[in-house]
Amino acid sequence: MERAQVYFTDFKATEQENLLQKLHRLMKTAGFENIDFTDKYAAIKIHFGEYGNLAFLRPNYARVVADYVKELGGRPFLTDCNTLYVGSRKNALDHLETAYCNGFSPYQTGCHVIIADGLKGTDETLVPIGGEYVREAKIGHAIMDADVFISLTHFKGHEMAGFGGTLKNIGMGSGSRAGKMEQHCDGKPSVDESACVGCGSCGRICAHGAPMIENGKARIDHNKCVGCGRCLAVCPKDAIAADFADSIALLNYKMAEYALAVCKGRPCFHVSLICDVSPNCDCHAENDIPIIPNVGMLASFDPVALDQACADLCNRMTPVESSVLGENLKMHGNEEGHDHFHMTHPNTEWKSCIAHAVKIGLGTDQYELVRV
Repeated sequence: MERAQVYFTDFKATEQENLLQKLHRLMKTAGFENIDFTDKYAAIKIHFGEYGNLAFLRPNYARVVADYVKELGGRPFLTDCNTLYVGSRKNALDHLETAYCNGFSPYQTGCHVIIADGLKGTDETLVPIGGEYVREAKIGHAIMDADVFISLTHFKGHEMAGFGGTLKNIGMGSGSRAGKMEQHCDGKPSVDESACVGCGSCGRICAHGAPMIENGKARIDHNKCVGCGRCLAVCPKDAIAADFADSIALLNYKMAEYALAVCKGRPCFHVSLICDVSPNCDCHAENDIPIIPNVGMLASFDPVALDQACADLCNRMTPVESSVLGENLKMHGNEEGHDHFHMTHPNTEWKSCIAHAVKIGLGTDQYELVRV
């Protein structure tokens, strides 16, 4: 496969060009205008940040992308799917409130916010992909309804996948609650009996009779359960949770296949900003200090090459001494040839996601870095 072009610019600004103008120029140079946006719905997939987290991308960057789409005749909207875990974005009402609190209102960004998998995370499109690990991906309906897909990613560390980049933003982020559960675990939820009040909401929503009330507590029969995740959405006590898988590689394989389901068959464009590189995902209700200094902004039509380029650039940076990465390096005697993200979270790795994405034809890890 030929090398993909990944366009890069740093965060240096001048009196003649600020960072927002620089992002616009980066996208233009990378070929954004080659996409036909005329009267097309354009989904801009972004992470709005958990309430209390301050490392997420500023809404000003989203405004640049949305205005550019409108300039080219398109109809943009910002979007994300509800979370699997309990937090400030587990349903559309809380999710919208959090997005607005974090600055992603239509007045700030110039376009509306649509939570792609609906009120309770159950509005999904089943996308057949026949992958090695995923038969059909469960993607937020509004994302699959869009004519054009754009990812706008905050590149940072991640406590499970090593880093949270473009593939994670697309694959995990675009999955409905059931889709997230399929990627994160073996597909079957369980009940925390200490939190369960035996209300029966899970049994009423299930079409397969998997949840049963015994001695005032719910129990889920995994032989009947199909892993749809609807019981997670309706439980008033958040007593139902996914059983997480042990294999990081399995998570990465599924994530790559979900990203393929989102991207295949329509125009896509990807932007990734390496700034405020927190050690953990923006899903946390807090953020630690960055593990490396800010690097720059990147754009490409190839999401795999984009993630590989971002990882390579990050690994060339000198770690922030007082960060989690810096402290871990001190403990290991400043180990040479280490990977920054693996050193930040030693139980993680990210390369299996890239390798599987290449294998299934989503993109290539071979790239040419074009400086803008």
